[in-house]
Amino acid sequence: MNVGFIGLGTMGASIALNAIKGGNTVTVHDINYDAAAPHLKEGATWADTPKQVAEASEVVFTSLPGPPEVEAVVLGENGLIHGFKSGSAYFDLSTNSPTVIRGIHAALLEKGVQTLDAPVSGGPDGARSGKMAIWIGGDEATFNKYLPVLDSMGDAPYYVGPIGAGAVAKLVHNCSGYILQTALAETFSMGVKAGVNPEGLWQALRKGALGRRRVFDTMARQFLPGRFDPPDFALKLARKDVALACEVGREFDVPMRLAHMTLMEMTEAMNRGWEGRDSRVAMTLQTERAGVDIKLSDNRIADILAEE
Repeated sequence: MNVGFIGLGTMGASIALNAIKGGNTVTVHDINYDAAAPHLKEGATWADTPKQVAEASEVVFTSLPGPPEVEAVVLGENGLIHGFKSGSAYFDLSTNSPTVIRGIHAALLEKGVQTLDAPVSGGPDGARSGKMAIWIGGDEATFNKYLPVLDSMGDAPYYVGPIGAGAVAKLVHNCSGYILQTALAETFSMGVKAGVNPEGLWQALRKGALGRRRVFDTMARQFLPGRFDPPDFALKLARKDVALACEVGREFDVPMRLAHMTLMEMTEAMNRGWEGRDSRVAMTLQTERAGVDIKLSDNRIADILAEE
């Protein structure tokens, strides 16, 4: 398949090489010509502009730093939009703004070109090995048409939904991870300052209940089905634990901002009369504020968990 690839940086360089090794005919472009040396050695063709990449390709992928760079490459002077033929497709592998990608989708659709947001997750190691998730939003038929190319890039391409859905999924994933990272920094620093050796603390956490489960799979028992009775662990007991952690923080002069925010959420849930319900019921305060209803059937949850 004739594939175009723009952006040969930390992630893009390896992804583009995977596409070449997958048997595709690849045309590449980057602001730094030298970045393309490994790809040209493997048989790729250089293009001087994004427009030329589009002219030579039936599908184009970009892997760029962010929204401004994507807009410039697609819509700018000598951009992809000026070279695409009707019936072509464009996949953006960048972590992008859903609003920006939807705007690009509308602009390219006028030329008969399908746009799909396809952010990746796996880091540089995953890009090199091909063990990498690719989350796709856009036209499902186009996703299926180019699935062989996506399979050559990563081992877990997954269709999420309409245009922008992949970008939203990536932002939820990344933001969740960085919030957890911040929380771990807070609680771990409290544990170490309270006198526990870092290695011993880490080993203890790894062998605890949360350490033995995949983080997002923990949502399947209470939050996603919306079932908080009978409790696995009652809210009043969970709140007690967080309150005790905050006390240790005060005792050892460790700021516990996230812990106190969590305690406030739990207190609000307790004030609703939910003390005997499962502790995850406090999560529904946020869904209520956001005006969303989150619920999956037990059968669908079981099917998803059984897929791996």
